[in-house]
Amino acid sequence: MTRLLALFLTCLILLQTFSRELLVVNYQLQKEQITRLFCINKAKPRMRCNGRCHLAKQLRKASETERKAPQSGFAKLKYEVLPPLACFVPSPMPAYTPVAKFAPSVASCYAFAPAYSLLHPPALHV
Repeated sequence: MTRLLALFLTCLILLQTFSRELLVVNYQLQKEQITRLFCINKAKPRMRCNGRCHLAKQLRKASETERKAPQSGFAKLKYEVLPPLACFVPSPMPAYTPVAKFAPSVASCYAFAPAYSLLHPPALHV
């Protein structure tokens, strides 16, 4: 049921969006009938109007009704779709960490010191 409703609403939006194009397609499909019934220049076949005068009137009328359509109040409102930036930015964390989290003494790891090595860690004196 919801898919049917969504399809129906989509068709309504597309009909409103492509109203001018639908008028032109209707004119092309029923050109002879429009020429016979609505053409003003039937007496002047040299003009080869073929009902374009009627199409121009319909297009003009459609553009006037579009211009005269009341502007909805929704266009004036601004809807926030995204949450504020504060939701995305985490609170600042401290730049340092307390010493209690680490081992009590790191010096015991460097207790040995090769005497003749060029690459050795700095000596820690405790």
